[in-house]
Amino acid sequence: MPVPLSRLLFESQSVRFRYLLAVLACVLALGVALPLRDVLDLANAVMIFLLAVVLVASRLGRGPAVVASLACVALFDFFFVPPRFSLAISHGQYLVTFLVMSAVSLLIGQLTAGQRRQAYDAGHRESITRALYDLAKRLAGARQPGEVDRALRDFIGKQLGAGAWLLLPDADGAPQAESLAAGTLGTLDMQIGRMVLDSGRVIESGASERSGRRRHFLPLAGAGEVCGVLIVSLAEDAIDELPLLEALTSLAATAVERLHFVAAAQSAQLEAESERLRSSILSALSHDVRTPLTALYGMADSLAMQHEVLPDEAHELAAAIRDQALRVNGMVDKLLDMARLQSGRVSLRREWQSIEEVVGSSLQLLGPAMARHPVRTSGLGELPLVQFDAVLLERVFCNLFENAAKYAPPDTPVQVSARAGAELLEVQVRSGGDGFPPDRLEQVFELFERGGSEGPVAGIGVGLAICRSIVEVHGGTIRAFNPPEGGGCVAFTLPLGTPPAIDVEALESGVLP
Repeated sequence: MPVPLSRLLFESQSVRFRYLLAVLACVLALGVALPLRDVLDLANAVMIFLLAVVLVASRLGRGPAVVASLACVALFDFFFVPPRFSLAISHGQYLVTFLVMSAVSLLIGQLTAGQRRQAYDAGHRESITRALYDLAKRLAGARQPGEVDRALRDFIGKQLGAGAWLLLPDADGAPQAESLAAGTLGTLDMQIGRMVLDSGRVIESGASERSGRRRHFLPLAGAGEVCGVLIVSLAEDAIDELPLLEALTSLAATAVERLHFVAAAQSAQLEAESERLRSSILSALSHDVRTPLTALYGMADSLAMQHEVLPDEAHELAAAIRDQALRVNGMVDKLLDMARLQSGRVSLRREWQSIEEVVGSSLQLLGPAMARHPVRTSGLGELPLVQFDAVLLERVFCNLFENAAKYAPPDTPVQVSARAGAELLEVQVRSGGDGFPPDRLEQVFELFERGGSEGPVAGIGVGLAICRSIVEVHGGTIRAFNPPEGGGCVAFTLPLGTPPAIDVEALESGVLP
């Protein structure tokens, strides 16, 4: 599309060309006033030159207006004031005319240029505000960090003519560029980005990929912490754009934080739905399996007791079926326990009891399962009474002993130790073997997690999950680790509390309070 000549003349950004246009405007004013020199008096001729100064100031700015003022005064003196064609002043009144004309032309030029500058600034601010509004709408509709990156790069490239990069922290907290479409980032840029993420301060680096430009590293400060870094490559003299960048980082931080919260809410909702569905499936499956399993165990046990009717081989098969049904029944019991714990339908029956008694009852319940693993205890007899649900804590010890018997080599001891601190009681159950996988010490307490790869040891990965749920219901914590001497260890804590006072005299006299 061809550009109009008037627009080319009055909107040119060349400084020299602007001053040339100012001088040309004065010459045109002279060309208009000179033919009318014999008709117009000096005051009217001055108005023509002042009109040229006003036009130059309104269209070309303050500097060209000053040049036009001086040029118009000189031309008026040379062509209109006697003696003509000379800059000499023959009368005092002409000196006053020159001074007033110079002052008025300079004042008009300054006022007009200032008004033009204010109008330009107002239009620029309106344009920036409209662009920020459009950017805010675009960021509000962004669903991925890449969309936020594209919106920021488009805005900065259009409004500031600069390159931009958006860095967001990964799972380890290291900055990662969402897009490199606007350029490439070096190792130094990533290091500075990490510094901005950690400190939350603005950092200005040296010259960037082009001379005369600097990269500004701006933190995206959210409600809680720095959620990203915006890198902008600006010209060294673009100091006036820094307030705009602050507003831009505020919008970007809001958008990035919103995406983070949305992702966290969706993940939490999905996890809650998954847990609810899994608990429902576990509960329904466990109840549906228990009825035929009970019948299978009863029939197998009846066959196993028929020593005189069945041959020895059939009797052994019946006993094997009974034992396997009993083992599966134990798995179903664990699934039911886990379903009840996750549903929150478990009510604790807390009583002040001894940990040593619960350990003993747990070993009695396991019976033959612990036959090849001697149990060694230390510190149990020195513990104070603790308030807990004996049935649930018995399940904890049974699961821990059963795991120790499964994974420890035969004839290796299982060690149970306990000690009381200021506020907590810690119990440790140690066993031999290979211990826990070092990289999965937290995952072993998840449901259906067995720590290592599937092996010959039977199990479904529910025991430790039940232990964690029961301990946390009691207000304690549980952890797994591998001692330096080898093997594996599971330690859990219980709050001590304050046991009730015991009247020794009443007990000795046989009268209870």
